[in-house]
Amino acid sequence: MHITVEPRDHYTILHLRGEFDTFYCKFLEREVDALVKAGSVHVALNLRLVKFINSTALGQIIKTSKLLGSHHGKLVLLRPSQFCKDIIEKVGIDRVVPIYMSDEEAAAALAANASPTAKGHNPTDLTGGDESAVLFSPIDESRVEHFIAEDLRKGVAIPFDPKSGKAGKGGWNGIGRMASLDRNGLRFTWGGGNTGLTAFEMAQFLAIGTELRLKFSLSLLKKGMVEAVVTVTEVEERPDSVKLRARFSKLDDDVRKAIEQYSQDLAFLKSELREPS
Repeated sequence: MHITVEPRDHYTILHLRGEFDTFYCKFLEREVDALVKAGSVHVALNLRLVKFINSTALGQIIKTSKLLGSHHGKLVLLRPSQFCKDIIEKVGIDRVVPIYMSDEEAAAALAANASPTAKGHNPTDLTGGDESAVLFSPIDESRVEHFIAEDLRKGVAIPFDPKSGKAGKGGWNGIGRMASLDRNGLRFTWGGGNTGLTAFEMAQFLAIGTELRLKFSLSLLKKGMVEAVVTVTEVEERPDSVKLRARFSKLDDDVRKAIEQYSQDLAFLKSELREPS
């Protein structure tokens, strides 16, 4: 497979040609890493001349989308060959990484994502458009006061009760990254943001038994964020972050059904990716 880089005004097109299989995933990864380091985080992957794609390559597309999203960028697929398009739509990757059949459509989508005032973007959205983001806030506000300096506690509070529609008070929110999600709870990582906390202090702040208000996205199903209350059940310290397991303790019925559907879709996607090509 050959990769050609074509810079545009506000994004980059990567033209792929040939067979996109396991061997060539590392080449795409290197190209994308170089773009991110150069500050170009909006990318269109042109698959028009890709004759074959396997499960590892599909996984690399998802990985690339997550990487660009973590830098507030976006990946789109441009004019995939019929072979690629059929597989991508069968597995459901097009619900995560959109397909566009013209340069103009791809450019417009990436331009909208790059603009902080674009339609559908909330300028007060703390996630920066990252669909893997998890917003959290301890229910016991005294924990925030104890662990986080006063000048770092300003933020937009998470409205919690979806039934009453009552908004929470202004306060501090942390922003973590989703690791996994199922009907019982979720796992997410948190690097401390601008708090200056060490991993040990983060683990104390979010100790086992701590109740949190959460907001997170179900990107395969719908736009926007859903809400829940969870209880931390596991805390794993890492060199510069913590990884948490949290069990749902309060969850709207509609949200629970959506999460169950989301889990089923992800399970199907993973099973498809595991199938030998």
